[in-house]
Amino acid sequence: MKNNRLTIFGLLVVGIMLIAACAPAAADEAAPATEERERAVYVIGGTLGDKSFIDSANRGLTKAMEDFPVDYVPVEASADPAKLETSFVDVVADPETDWVIVGSWDLQTLVMQTAAENLDKKFVLFDIPILEEECVDGCPNVYAMTYKQNEGSYLAGLYAGLMSESKVIGAVGGYDIPVINDFMVGYTQGAVDAGLTKDNVLIQYAASWVDPAKGKELATTMYTQGADIIFQVAGGTGEGVFFAAEEAGKWAIGVDSDQALIVEDTNPEQAKLILTSMMKNVDNSMYRMFELYFAGELPFGTTEELGIAEGGVGLAYNKYYEENTPQEIKDKVEEAQKKVLSGEIVVETVF
Repeated sequence: MKNNRLTIFGLLVVGIMLIAACAPAAADEAAPATEERERAVYVIGGTLGDKSFIDSANRGLTKAMEDFPVDYVPVEASADPAKLETSFVDVVADPETDWVIVGSWDLQTLVMQTAAENLDKKFVLFDIPILEEECVDGCPNVYAMTYKQNEGSYLAGLYAGLMSESKVIGAVGGYDIPVINDFMVGYTQGAVDAGLTKDNVLIQYAASWVDPAKGKELATTMYTQGADIIFQVAGGTGEGVFFAAEEAGKWAIGVDSDQALIVEDTNPEQAKLILTSMMKNVDNSMYRMFELYFAGELPFGTTEELGIAEGGVGLAYNKYYEENTPQEIKDKVEEAQKKVLSGEIVVETVF
């Protein structure tokens, strides 16, 4: 009787082993754990659709969401500082928010203060540096990136100066603030190195990022004053520069994104007048930020400065640039870029 029990037990063991062996292979492997997604909110000091700075950041964050465990949400706040601040406070208060991303100078100090009170959240400043004096314990949850717009604008000014037939060029800025003035000093230095005088580099500020009519008005005045190329550094306001160029039959230079390629979808004739754009590659830097973060390499507590060498800025060498630019000028621009990289040309900055 004992032997029969052993035999039955042995058969049961064999049966269990056979069942296990015949089970689908997938059952042998535990399903990979779902990686927890983080919610990143971009608090926009304006609205999407500027075809420039804001859209570039949005483009990079959207791409990051596709490749990393990030849920990205753009919040179109307002260019009005009071409304922008209210939206920022609301986003921070939301328990679902993991990342708060800001590219508006109006919020710089508030971000520093708020980050110290919300160590469970990560704060990102782009185009804005960390305020060292406002840091608490080294700002362990704040990361900032700025761009050497002076370097890219130097190339834009050199190019505009070399391309100009009237030897008068212009630039329309959004606001008279440090980051925009950094564009202007680089642009002016490049133009002077191309043989223009400082007096023949016309500069005006629109006091708005979202007023194309004002941008057009300022650009039209400059074209009337003899400028034949105008650089727009004014976000949505800068769209007006392109309309002024179209009416005057003159040239323009875009900013932040490759604006000719964006404009050509709706206005191909206008796109032909945008010789190039000074690229501030915010989209690439946003993607790079999450790439570093998920690799455990994002340097919180620091401000990283991205220039030509880091792929942060440069000119758009698109089909319009190729078609309209004489080879001699292309060679001079390329040579200047190499000299900036080597340090032979030191570009002035307001910072």
